[in-house]
Amino acid sequence: MSQETIESTRIESCAYIGRDGCGPVKVALGILVMGLFISAVYNPSTTKELNTSIKPSMLSDQKPKALSEYGSDLKLTLASASPNQDFRPVNPDRKQHLKVRKGDTLSSILLSAGVTKVEALSAINSLRTVYNPRDLKIGHKINLIFSHDNKLKELQLDPTAVRKISIHKDRDATFRVLDTKRFLIRRTEFARGSIRSSLYKAAMNKNVPPDVLSELIRIYSWDVDFQREIQKGDTFEVAYERFIDDEGQVAQNGGIIYAKLILSGQPKALYRFKIKSGTTEYFDQNGRSAKRPLLRTPIDGARLSSRFGKRRHPVLGFTKFHRGVDFAAPRGTPIFAAGDGVIAFRGRKGAYGKYIRIRHAGKYTTAYGHMSRFKKGVTRGTRVAQGQVIGYVGNTGRSTGPHLHYEILTRGKQVNPLTVKMPSGVKLTHTMLSKFQENRANIDAVVAGLQGKTLVSLQ
Repeated sequence: MSQETIESTRIESCAYIGRDGCGPVKVALGILVMGLFISAVYNPSTTKELNTSIKPSMLSDQKPKALSEYGSDLKLTLASASPNQDFRPVNPDRKQHLKVRKGDTLSSILLSAGVTKVEALSAINSLRTVYNPRDLKIGHKINLIFSHDNKLKELQLDPTAVRKISIHKDRDATFRVLDTKRFLIRRTEFARGSIRSSLYKAAMNKNVPPDVLSELIRIYSWDVDFQREIQKGDTFEVAYERFIDDEGQVAQNGGIIYAKLILSGQPKALYRFKIKSGTTEYFDQNGRSAKRPLLRTPIDGARLSSRFGKRRHPVLGFTKFHRGVDFAAPRGTPIFAAGDGVIAFRGRKGAYGKYIRIRHAGKYTTAYGHMSRFKKGVTRGTRVAQGQVIGYVGNTGRSTGPHLHYEILTRGKQVNPLTVKMPSGVKLTHTMLSKFQENRANIDAVVAGLQGKTLVSLQ
């Protein structure tokens, strides 16, 4: 083959790729440039690094094709970002849940939470239009909501289980008040258990709320000596109400509708019933009231530390007749009036320390010694009701530790509070007895259904 023929073949071989005889190089460079351009668009952080790897001598002065010439198959999505732009999310509202403690005021609570004085005053003034902040009670819950710039945005307060107050800031930075009533659903709960050491532990093991347990002890306190009569193997049952809010949470516990203690094989059942006066009391299955003129134990959660009778005096060191009973309890524990009556004496009385004596109807008088202080408003001549707080446990007088010394006197003579025979409660008759029997049947039906559910859950 001649040299002319060879040269002609080479030219024709290149011609179908590029007219100038070096088409493959230019096409390859074009593809490389386009690839780098697309890479820069989709990954800007590497653009500089990749571009610097291309030498100017590698590029031709041939004009690149416009993107539109590549057809509709090539689609690019361009995204740009300023290096100074801040993509951090806006801080969400901050919530703070607080509880009123002893000595707190609404102002002190807000200031300690970081609310400015101006905002606190504005919020409190708005609240005063529907609620007096001085009515706050220990244990009340307050919810605060702050905006992202730490300004008070909303205050929420539930003064009662059925009332909700919300103070929120509107667009013109003015606090507005919303006072609403909450819709509650009443539900009946049932618990039963066997007593191993104490009624308190047995009930708590069955998740009986503390306030319901206190009520259970109170309604039996006229007839049962919890220090001596409770034995291992005894059982209890209690049906009580609970009120549930629209969020499914327990808003408050209601009263006991039924209770039963089986002590040494003897059942003692009580039913709730509203009498003519509108007050609610508890009656046995025959319609006799559980209430007696006097409480045997005028204090909750105390331990019997000393009985009535002869004993070795813990301070004097010799045997001396103890004319009452002692209940050991923490300092400040509330002491209740054992029955309706009038305060006959209130003050210091020798070895008794701070002392109160109450005169009751008929032949009874009760006395309370070693108090730390008296309830405000309870003075000589004050009329008190059974169960009303009259003072608090202390260690005044001749005493070795905080406790209540309790006496019952009949016609001026001390008797054993744990064994003295009390007059029986009121017995329902005629129409009221018929209404009670109908009410008892309804309660029995409810309890039977709850018992069935409890048994199924235990199996």
